Amino acid sequence: MTGSLRSALGYVAVAAAAYYALVVVPRDGDIAVMINGSIYAGYAILALSLALIWGFGGILSFGQASFFGLAGYVYAIAGINLGDTAVALFLAVAASAAFAAILGYFMFWGRLSDVYLGVITLTVSLILFRFFNQTAGEEWTIGAAPLGGFNGIPSTPILTPIGHPDQPLSPENIYILSVMALAFCYLLCRFVIATRFGRAVVAIRENPVRAELLGYDTRLYKLGVFVIGGAIAGLGGVVFANSVFVSPTMFNLQTNGQVIIWVIVGGLGTLAGPVLGCFAMLALSTWLGSLNGVASGWTDPNLVMGAVLTVCVVTLRQGLLPTVVAAGERLIATLLRRIRIQKFGQPHAVDEPL
Repeated sequence: MTGSLRSALGYVAVAAAAYYALVVVPRDGDIAVMINGSIYAGYAILALSLALIWGFGGILSFGQASFFGLAGYVYAIAGINLGDTAVALFLAVAASAAFAAILGYFMFWGRLSDVYLGVITLTVSLILFRFFNQTAGEEWTIGAAPLGGFNGIPSTPILTPIGHPDQPLSPENIYILSVMALAFCYLLCRFVIATRFGRAVVAIRENPVRAELLGYDTRLYKLGVFVIGGAIAGLGGVVFANSVFVSPTMFNLQTNGQVIIWVIVGGLGTLAGPVLGCFAMLALSTWLGSLNGVASGWTDPNLVMGAVLTVCVVTLRQGLLPTVVAAGERLIATLLRRIRIQKFGQPHAVDEPL
């Protein structure tokens, strides 16, 4: 199958998914489904951010949730104090990008190896988790916004239309905006990869020494893609904050571990794969959590997710999406060959030249 045909099928699949998400789901009018869909979209944006910096930049961040949670808190605090959620959204994404720039500067200019980079990002996320967990009490307030400790900020403001700060959006509108934000981040990642900057990032991932010999400053390119990933994760945090509310669980070890599982299961080195992996694993976890009875101990979501990750690493080493695409290509090639044989007959063997 040619690359153009594969791309065409990919665009058709994305268009079909967008139609289902933006037309079919709102038409059914199930509020619970739309709220869950908004949460899934926020997590999927987080998965996209890691898919970009790890799958294409070769930067394994074990603490991508730090940008996710930081943006959520900045959005909630700014929204409560300013009363303008549009400005709060901008400040939240900018804060995540700035934090990624500061953290990335010290890591990349320090020439840290992948192992130490992963440890540092995870440590930063756990420090933020621990810090916000102990912010209960009246003394832990920023302006009119109480940090709330382990309980988070239940009064997280909902996005409002520009010029109408007293009219928060409905769950249906939040869901539509969440899906649009996911589509925007997906297209942004595709655009970044297609640019000269993105091709240089991929080349650095493949062979950083050779890239440096060709005149590329690998530190600068890694910092650039890391900042973009931090901003995307921040937007996911804002989407999540509008779907539920912000709390320290946005930084915890489970969130950081889940996003890595989503990327691996969906397909490292792809963009749609981690989104598919995120949706599939979250849906599976939700279904398992609803089970009761004797079998509930064997269907613990964490246990099952660990088993799924093990199976995918052992049997589906490329991930779910690349495996499905490869199987589809083989099926289409087989069907085309059979059609060609039925129409033109069995091809004759060509004699080898002497």
